[in-house]
Amino acid sequence: MKPQTIGRALGIGMRVAGRMAGQRLASSAQPSGNSTGGHVMGQPVTIDAVNASSNVRESGRTAGRATGSVARGLGGFVRPFRRVGNIVLLEVVGAFFFLFVILFGNWAWRLREQAAHGPDHSKFLVYAVMTLLFSYLGVSSFWRAKKK
Repeated sequence: MKPQTIGRALGIGMRVAGRMAGQRLASSAQPSGNSTGGHVMGQPVTIDAVNASSNVRESGRTAGRATGSVARGLGGFVRPFRRVGNIVLLEVVGAFFFLFVILFGNWAWRLREQAAHGPDHSKFLVYAVMTLLFSYLGVSSFWRAKKK
Protein backbone atom coordinates (compact mmCIF):
# COMPACT_ATOMS: atom_id res chain seq x y z
CA MET A 1 0.00 0.00 0.00
CA LYS A 2 1.20 3.47 -0.81
CA PRO A 3 1.73 5.88 2.08
CA GLN A 4 -0.90 8.18 0.59
CA THR A 5 -3.54 5.45 0.63
CA ILE A 6 -2.62 4.34 4.15
CA GLY A 7 -2.91 7.92 5.38
CA ARG A 8 -6.19 8.38 3.56
CA ALA A 9 -7.62 5.16 4.99
CA LEU A 10 -6.54 6.10 8.51
CA GLY A 11 -7.89 9.62 8.14
CA ILE A 12 -11.24 8.42 6.81
CA GLY A 13 -11.44 5.79 9.55
CA MET A 14 -10.76 8.41 12.21
CA ARG A 15 -13.44 10.71 10.78
CA VAL A 16 -15.99 7.88 10.69
CA ALA A 17 -15.12 6.83 14.25
CA GLY A 18 -15.35 10.44 15.43
CA ARG A 19 -18.70 10.92 13.79
CA MET A 20 -20.01 7.67 15.29
CA ALA A 21 -18.77 8.68 18.74
CA GLY A 22 -20.37 12.09 18.35
CA GLN A 23 -23.69 10.52 17.36
CA ARG A 24 -23.62 8.16 20.33
CA LEU A 25 -22.80 10.97 22.74
CA ALA A 26 -25.57 13.11 21.29
CA SER A 27 -28.07 10.25 21.49
CA SER A 28 -27.07 9.32 25.04
CA ALA A 29 -27.56 12.93 26.12
CA GLN A 30 -31.17 12.81 24.89
CA PRO A 31 -33.49 10.55 26.87
CA SER A 32 -35.25 8.08 24.63
CA GLY A 33 -37.34 5.01 25.05
CA ASN A 34 -35.17 3.17 22.58
CA SER A 35 -33.15 0.30 24.11
CA THR A 36 -30.26 0.77 21.69
CA GLY A 37 -29.32 4.13 23.22
CA GLY A 38 -30.75 6.19 20.39
CA HIS A 39 -28.63 4.57 17.69
CA VAL A 40 -30.68 3.24 14.82
CA MET A 41 -29.39 -0.15 13.78
CA GLY A 42 -28.87 -0.77 10.11
CA GLN A 43 -28.42 2.91 9.21
CA PRO A 44 -25.01 3.40 7.54
CA VAL A 45 -22.66 6.08 8.70
CA THR A 46 -21.45 8.08 5.71
CA ILE A 47 -19.16 11.00 5.23
CA ASP A 48 -18.95 13.34 2.27
CA ALA A 49 -15.15 13.19 2.01
CA VAL A 50 -15.21 9.54 0.86
CA ASN A 51 -17.27 10.41 -2.20
CA ALA A 52 -15.39 13.63 -2.97
CA SER A 53 -11.90 12.17 -3.46
CA SER A 54 -10.91 14.98 -5.84
CA ASN A 55 -11.37 17.49 -3.00
CA VAL A 56 -9.10 15.39 -0.80
CA ARG A 57 -6.45 15.21 -3.51
CA GLU A 58 -6.60 18.93 -4.17
CA SER A 59 -6.33 19.77 -0.48
CA GLY A 60 -3.37 17.39 -0.20
CA ARG A 61 -1.65 19.10 -3.11
CA THR A 62 -2.28 22.51 -1.56
CA ALA A 63 -0.83 21.33 1.76
CA GLY A 64 2.19 19.91 -0.06
CA ARG A 65 2.81 23.20 -1.86
CA ALA A 66 2.53 25.12 1.41
CA THR A 67 4.95 22.74 3.12
CA GLY A 68 7.43 23.10 0.26
CA SER A 69 7.21 26.88 0.44
CA VAL A 70 7.85 26.86 4.18
CA ALA A 71 10.83 24.52 3.72
CA ARG A 72 12.36 26.76 1.02
CA GLY A 73 11.87 29.84 3.19
CA LEU A 74 13.39 28.18 6.23
CA GLY A 75 16.30 26.90 4.14
CA GLY A 76 17.02 30.41 2.90
CA PHE A 77 16.97 31.72 6.45
CA VAL A 78 19.30 29.01 7.79
CA ARG A 79 21.82 29.10 4.90
CA PRO A 80 24.09 31.88 6.33
CA PHE A 81 24.09 30.28 9.77
CA ARG A 82 24.99 26.92 8.25
CA ARG A 83 28.02 28.47 6.53
CA VAL A 84 29.22 30.20 9.70
CA GLY A 85 28.55 27.07 11.76
CA ASN A 86 30.62 24.99 9.35
CA ILE A 87 33.54 27.43 9.60
CA VAL A 88 33.39 27.44 13.40
CA LEU A 89 33.23 23.63 13.44
CA LEU A 90 36.35 23.39 11.26
CA GLU A 91 38.22 25.78 13.54
CA VAL A 92 37.19 23.90 16.69
CA VAL A 93 38.27 20.59 15.15
CA GLY A 94 41.60 22.17 14.13
CA ALA A 95 42.18 23.39 17.70
CA PHE A 96 41.31 19.91 18.99
CA PHE A 97 43.91 18.38 16.65
CA PHE A 98 46.52 20.86 17.86
CA LEU A 99 45.97 19.60 21.42
CA PHE A 100 47.18 16.20 20.22
CA VAL A 101 50.11 17.87 18.47
CA ILE A 102 51.16 19.39 21.80
CA LEU A 103 50.71 16.06 23.58
CA PHE A 104 52.60 13.87 21.08
CA GLY A 105 55.19 16.58 20.43
CA ASN A 106 55.98 16.78 24.14
CA TRP A 107 56.42 13.01 24.37
CA ALA A 108 58.60 12.96 21.25
CA TRP A 109 60.73 15.82 22.64
CA ARG A 110 61.36 13.84 25.84
CA LEU A 111 62.59 10.85 23.81
CA ARG A 112 64.69 12.84 21.30
CA GLU A 113 68.02 11.60 22.74
CA GLN A 114 67.02 8.01 22.00
CA ALA A 115 65.93 8.77 18.46
CA ALA A 116 68.81 6.94 16.81
CA HIS A 117 69.78 3.98 19.04
CA GLY A 118 67.86 3.97 22.30
CA PRO A 119 65.52 1.40 23.81
CA ASP A 120 62.54 3.69 23.16
CA HIS A 121 63.42 4.25 19.51
CA SER A 122 60.08 2.83 18.26
CA LYS A 123 58.11 4.99 20.72
CA PHE A 124 59.92 8.08 19.48
CA LEU A 125 59.05 7.21 15.88
CA VAL A 126 55.39 6.65 16.76
CA TYR A 127 55.20 9.95 18.63
CA ALA A 128 56.93 11.81 15.80
CA VAL A 129 54.60 10.33 13.18
CA MET A 130 51.53 11.14 15.29
CA THR A 131 52.79 14.69 15.79
CA LEU A 132 53.19 15.13 12.04
CA LEU A 133 49.80 13.55 11.32
CA PHE A 134 47.89 15.73 13.75
CA SER A 135 49.85 18.79 12.61
CA TYR A 136 48.69 18.12 9.06
CA LEU A 137 45.09 17.58 10.17
CA GLY A 138 45.05 20.77 12.26
CA VAL A 139 46.60 22.93 9.54
CA SER A 140 44.32 21.51 6.84
CA SER A 141 41.27 22.11 9.03
CA PHE A 142 42.16 25.77 9.53
CA TRP A 143 43.02 26.06 5.82
CA ARG A 144 39.61 24.71 4.81
CA ALA A 145 37.93 27.10 7.26
CA LYS A 146 39.78 30.03 5.71
CA LYS A 147 38.79 29.00 2.17
CA LYS A 148 35.07 29.04 3.09
